[in-house]
Amino acid sequence: MLVTLVRHAEVDEAYHKCYNGHIDIGLSAKGKKEAEELALCLKDKAFNGIFCSDLKRCKETLEAFNLDLKPTYTSMLREKSWGRHEGKNFKEIISMEDFKYENFEQWINALDGEAYPSYVKRIEDFFKGFLPASTCQNVLVMTHAGVIRVLMHLLQDISLEEAFSKPFGYAQYICLDTDTWEFQDLT
Repeated sequence: MLVTLVRHAEVDEAYHKCYNGHIDIGLSAKGKKEAEELALCLKDKAFNGIFCSDLKRCKETLEAFNLDLKPTYTSMLREKSWGRHEGKNFKEIISMEDFKYENFEQWINALDGEAYPSYVKRIEDFFKGFLPASTCQNVLVMTHAGVIRVLMHLLQDISLEEAFSKPFGYAQYICLDTDTWEFQDLT
């Protein structure tokens, strides 16, 4: 199976560099244009399956594709929930908490919301369990940067910190071959 993993297009600037998690925010005007450009870029892919996070920013990105296939919307493809820290940036969280940043693992475990091991397991369950049960061979997955980075962590045997240090911008995509579980070079 060939899986094209897409990060949703840009959200409103007020949410840039924030822990957005499950906040159901839409795309910015720029993001809507990015989604249209991405749809044009991927128009010849002939997807026979579409799976999409059930959050608005992913749904709005997918709308630009104007595909005839009915997508499967799922919460399994959501970003990690950050609980009461959702929508806040690093400085805002530091100012409201009595803990400070020591290292990546300490930080993500200190923040409220979904436990990181549960988040990682949810992503692994989708890609190693739910998705392979599909009969599709060329799949579009519309999701969030965190989901893609956790998948990189799982498949490339790199730390979460290393995976999250990799840039993965709005409306970017990467392809994954599930026969080999390797990411394909897009050049």
